Amino acid sequence: MTTDAAPAAASGVTGSAVTDRLWEEIVYIAYYLHWSFDSILELDHLSRARVIEEIGNINTRLGAPQDDPMFGWEG
Repeated sequence: MTTDAAPAAASGVTGSAVTDRLWEEIVYIAYYLHWSFDSILELDHLSRARVIEEIGNINTRLGAPQDDPMFGWEG
């Protein structure tokens, strides 16, 4: 498992913000793709970001309802 905490800490982002951001990414991917927690954590940050971007693109193309709490999440 990789961790995003070290680069974020170097940039001045707090551990809590990193943890919150990671949880948001995990929940977003799990919500749409039903992947396991461990499978999502095995992705590095760039891969998770790409998966999130592609989910957003699919939602946009399909015209997901704007009231969907996960629609177009940018993270």
